[in-house]
Amino acid sequence: MSTLNLNDVRSEALFASALQISAEPSAAEVRSELARTIRRMGVRGCAARMAQEFGDAPEASVARMRWARQVVAEVFAPPATRTVAEHHLRLQSSAA
Repeated sequence: MSTLNLNDVRSEALFASALQISAEPSAAEVRSELARTIRRMGVRGCAARMAQEFGDAPEASVARMRWARQVVAEVFAPPATRTVAEHHLRLQSSAA
Protein backbone atom coordinates (compact mmCIF):
# COMPACT_ATOMS: atom_id res chain seq x y z
CA MET A 1 0.00 0.00 0.00
CA SER A 2 1.39 3.41 -0.90
CA THR A 3 1.07 6.59 1.08
CA LEU A 4 -0.15 9.75 -0.56
CA ASN A 5 2.08 12.77 0.04
CA LEU A 6 -0.04 15.90 0.10
CA ASN A 7 2.66 18.09 -1.45
CA ASP A 8 3.08 15.55 -4.26
CA VAL A 9 -0.65 15.79 -4.97
CA ARG A 10 -0.47 19.59 -4.85
CA SER A 11 2.50 19.60 -7.22
CA GLU A 12 0.72 17.34 -9.69
CA ALA A 13 -2.39 19.53 -9.51
CA LEU A 14 -0.37 22.71 -10.06
CA PHE A 15 1.40 21.01 -12.96
CA ALA A 16 -2.00 20.13 -14.49
CA SER A 17 -3.50 23.56 -13.79
CA ALA A 18 -3.89 26.49 -16.15
CA LEU A 19 -1.41 28.63 -14.19
CA GLN A 20 1.65 29.59 -16.17
CA ILE A 21 5.20 29.92 -14.87
CA SER A 22 5.43 33.41 -16.36
CA ALA A 23 2.39 34.57 -14.35
CA GLU A 24 4.32 34.42 -11.05
CA PRO A 25 1.12 33.66 -9.11
CA SER A 26 0.60 34.76 -5.52
CA ALA A 27 0.07 32.22 -2.74
CA ALA A 28 -3.66 32.96 -2.78
CA GLU A 29 -3.81 32.39 -6.55
CA VAL A 30 -1.95 29.09 -6.20
CA ARG A 31 -4.26 27.86 -3.43
CA SER A 32 -7.35 28.86 -5.41
CA GLU A 33 -6.12 27.24 -8.62
CA LEU A 34 -5.15 24.04 -6.81
CA ALA A 35 -8.63 23.75 -5.31
CA ARG A 36 -10.24 24.45 -8.69
CA THR A 37 -8.03 21.97 -10.55
CA ILE A 38 -8.49 19.16 -8.03
CA ARG A 39 -12.27 19.71 -7.99
CA ARG A 40 -12.36 19.66 -11.80
CA MET A 41 -9.94 16.81 -12.53
CA GLY A 42 -9.60 14.87 -9.28
CA VAL A 43 -6.32 13.62 -7.86
CA ARG A 44 -6.01 10.79 -10.39
CA GLY A 45 -6.90 13.11 -13.26
CA CYS A 46 -4.08 15.46 -12.28
CA ALA A 47 -1.62 12.56 -12.15
CA ALA A 48 -2.86 11.31 -15.53
CA ARG A 49 -2.46 14.75 -17.11
CA MET A 50 1.06 15.01 -15.72
CA ALA A 51 1.98 11.56 -17.07
CA GLN A 52 0.57 12.42 -20.47
CA GLU A 53 2.56 15.66 -20.63
CA PHE A 54 5.77 13.87 -19.60
CA GLY A 55 5.18 11.42 -22.44
CA ASP A 56 4.44 14.15 -24.99
CA ALA A 57 7.05 16.76 -24.02
CA PRO A 58 9.52 15.46 -21.42
CA GLU A 59 11.89 18.43 -21.40
CA ALA A 60 9.17 21.03 -20.91
CA SER A 61 7.48 18.82 -18.33
CA VAL A 62 10.63 18.57 -16.22
CA ALA A 63 10.85 22.37 -16.05
CA ARG A 64 7.15 22.73 -15.22
CA MET A 65 7.28 20.08 -12.49
CA ARG A 66 10.39 21.68 -10.98
CA TRP A 67 8.49 24.98 -10.88
CA ALA A 68 5.36 23.34 -9.44
CA ARG A 69 7.29 21.60 -6.66
CA GLN A 70 9.14 24.81 -5.77
CA VAL A 71 5.93 26.87 -5.66
CA VAL A 72 4.12 24.26 -3.55
CA ALA A 73 7.05 24.07 -1.13
CA GLU A 74 6.98 27.85 -0.72
CA VAL A 75 3.21 28.24 -0.44
CA PHE A 76 2.73 25.35 1.98
CA ALA A 77 5.92 25.69 4.04
CA PRO A 78 5.32 24.98 7.73
CA PRO A 79 5.44 28.12 9.86
CA ALA A 80 8.50 28.65 12.00
CA THR A 81 7.82 27.72 15.59
CA ARG A 82 10.32 30.17 17.06
CA THR A 83 11.86 33.39 15.88
CA VAL A 84 15.63 33.64 15.57
CA ALA A 85 15.69 35.99 18.59
CA GLU A 86 13.80 33.44 20.70
CA HIS A 87 16.24 30.75 19.62
CA HIS A 88 19.26 32.86 20.61
CA LEU A 89 17.65 33.72 23.95
CA ARG A 90 17.05 30.05 24.64
CA LEU A 91 20.66 29.20 23.76
CA GLN A 92 21.94 31.92 26.10
CA SER A 93 19.69 30.71 28.90
CA SER A 94 20.86 27.12 28.57
CA ALA A 95 24.55 28.18 28.53
CA ALA A 96 24.27 30.07 31.81
